[in-house]
Amino acid sequence: MNKIAKFLVTSALCALTIFATGCGSDKQEAKKADPNAPIKIGVTAGPHAEIMDNVKTLAEKQGVKIEVVEFADFVSPNVALSQNELFANSMQHAPYLKATLEKEPKFELVEVFKTVNFPMAIYSTKHKNIADVPEGAIIGIPNDPSNGARALLMLADKGFIQLKDNNDINSNVASITSNPKNYQIRELDAASIPKAMPDLDLAVINANYALVANLNPSKDSLMIERSDNPFVNIFVTTKSNLEDKRLATIQKIYQSEDNKKFIEEHFKGSITAAF
Repeated sequence: MNKIAKFLVTSALCALTIFATGCGSDKQEAKKADPNAPIKIGVTAGPHAEIMDNVKTLAEKQGVKIEVVEFADFVSPNVALSQNELFANSMQHAPYLKATLEKEPKFELVEVFKTVNFPMAIYSTKHKNIADVPEGAIIGIPNDPSNGARALLMLADKGFIQLKDNNDINSNVASITSNPKNYQIRELDAASIPKAMPDLDLAVINANYALVANLNPSKDSLMIERSDNPFVNIFVTTKSNLEDKRLATIQKIYQSEDNKKFIEEHFKGSITAAF
């Protein structure tokens, strides 16, 4: 069989396949539109999954079916949501979503409501009170752009320093405009800061690394990040889902007193409700 004949046969077979099965996007739209299908919500393994499992249990009591889909990374949930493989996801904060959309503007993902906060906090093995911290004290903060900015915003919010813009999530050490007590800001790998605490006056530590070091933000810190900080986690869906009435139902269940009580009792202050 010559090349032209092969091409014609192949094209005919492809046409028949498409006619018989339909395109993938149509399948996804039909699946998304099925009112009886479980609501698929993507989460990352760990706290987000544990909280959503509780939401699933509460929803079942109201006749609402939720399927919790776990992911091992932070990239896949947004990809899956953009491809209509999920109805929504719950695993990120607004700055992360913004960064994702800057890279992938076709995703058309939007925030629906706030969920929980993994609070950054200030710890010390040298000082029991902030008032005891001397001028020129060494303050350790994460050295990566996202967490470093978050730490600086917290230090500004608590009055240690001032930044060009105390709300700029892209702040860095060069953004400091006022440091009246000459604090030494030492940038360190985020995961290593708990081990470096003996060499620091103050350590600004993410909740996940604090938990690994057996530090509870609510109980062991000198200061804790405010609950309405820009890095609060959010529930996300697609623009096309915004008019779906199920969103309001899920929000009501997630932000219910029952779920808030679960978060408080299960995580004992290491993770807090942002509603």
